[in-house]
Amino acid sequence: MTPLNYNHLYYFFHVATDGSITRASKRLNLTPQTISGQIAAFEEQLGVKLFRREGRRLRLSEQGRQIYAHADEIFQLGREIRQLLQTESASAETFRVGITDSIPKILANRLLQPALKAVDKLRLQCHEGDQETLLAELAVSRLDCIITDQPLPSGSHIKAWNYRILESGFTFFAVPELAAACREHFPASLSGKPFLAPGRKAGSRSFLKAWFEKHGITPEIVAEFDDSALLKSFGQTGLGVFASPTIIEEYVTSQYGVAVIGRTREFVDVFYAISPERRLQHPATLEIVNTPLASQ
Repeated sequence: MTPLNYNHLYYFFHVATDGSITRASKRLNLTPQTISGQIAAFEEQLGVKLFRREGRRLRLSEQGRQIYAHADEIFQLGREIRQLLQTESASAETFRVGITDSIPKILANRLLQPALKAVDKLRLQCHEGDQETLLAELAVSRLDCIITDQPLPSGSHIKAWNYRILESGFTFFAVPELAAACREHFPASLSGKPFLAPGRKAGSRSFLKAWFEKHGITPEIVAEFDDSALLKSFGQTGLGVFASPTIIEEYVTSQYGVAVIGRTREFVDVFYAISPERRLQHPATLEIVNTPLASQ
């Protein structure tokens, strides 16, 4: 079957709308002969008569009315596409960023602030999930960047690059009563104490485990959490001790009503931006990568 000629359909649509080849030719800035020839070619292609003449006016045939209804839908979609493009071009630039669920929400906010302040009319779209899922979204161009505490795995089949943006030591927290019992002889004092551990997907988990082993610390792991906010909320109830990046220490103590037990920089949490661009082009990613934040 011969593909539909959409130029013919367009001319037919305007003649049917205006009810006259002459009026349609003026609207389209074409000669009446050109329009008439296009309509005749369209009727020949379809094998049907689209119009019948009533005096000086053209009336749609039954087949013409059916085709006109579909043409109206087609060109309405075209108008909506143009409006969408005009709106997008006149409005904010979209920045689609994935944030792994092990990243503290307040820290994600701080890491994104340089982009929000520097890029005019930035439209931010945040998507949270595990790193594997977010990398799959990045691979098919559904994300512009990922904020994570784990670098892209070596040997990954995904074409992307790591950009180190921040590092922080760790602070250990607990409700005030439990914190007071753990401060003396820290970190050895953590042995035997209930501890809330980051989940297996968190970048800090292996470093924390190695640090415990180095100091001969054997806490009682009472719960594990992939989501950092959920971990802190359970720490707030007194379920156990937990660790969080020192860079957000002040926020954690005020937000969750917990107290500081101690700190370490023997292991650090490193935060990365993962981008599909080796030479960064997106202005928001450039701001995140190039704006220094004070590490702690």
